[in-house]
Amino acid sequence: MVVLALLILPIVEVACVRFIDPPITPLMLLRPLEARLNGQPLAERRYVWRDLEKMPRDFVKFALVGEDQRFFRHHGFDWREIRIARAQAERTGNGVRGASTISMQCARSLFLWQGRSWVRKGLEAYSTFWMELLLPKRRILELYVNVIEMGDGVYGLEAAAQAHYGSASRDLTREQCAMLAALLPAPRAWNPRAPSPKLSARCTKLLRQEKQVAFPELGAR
Repeated sequence: MVVLALLILPIVEVACVRFIDPPITPLMLLRPLEARLNGQPLAERRYVWRDLEKMPRDFVKFALVGEDQRFFRHHGFDWREIRIARAQAERTGNGVRGASTISMQCARSLFLWQGRSWVRKGLEAYSTFWMELLLPKRRILELYVNVIEMGDGVYGLEAAAQAHYGSASRDLTREQCAMLAALLPAPRAWNPRAPSPKLSARCTKLLRQEKQVAFPELGAR
């Protein structure tokens, strides 16, 4: 019965977020506990939902360019990127670089926790499978840009715009959108208001690549 419940729960969770904007996520609850255990100050939770249509198209495109250029062409797992990552690891002798799709990142942010355990990876893959089966791509993208961690206690683009730039997301400049998208791989380590050389280089790369990649599925601006 326990195993059956564990198999069914992710399906129910995914079905719910197809129609309901999540009021909170497990990660939002876990971060304050981590801070208390580590004796760190508690960050104020910032989380403001915005429909995808009200999000700046620049940010959405920069996020796709930086995190998952094949988002609209794969079914949750980008096997081509996974093969490339493995081949690169074998060639260099380094660990396998991350090849997480936006769907996988969304599943992790919505239902799970951060970490590199095989248990979490297995649950992430299972949830990703059901997300791709039950949710339209645009809904996955909408969930992603609203719940992804974008700073200490900051979740989603609207909250990030307010926390980092003191403005609504609709008022962000193209460069600010690129900087916030560049932040995604290390949102708690990097500061978009005082970008490190690595963050600045990543932002510049996104600004350059964005002009070369088209996403017809996003429609006209």
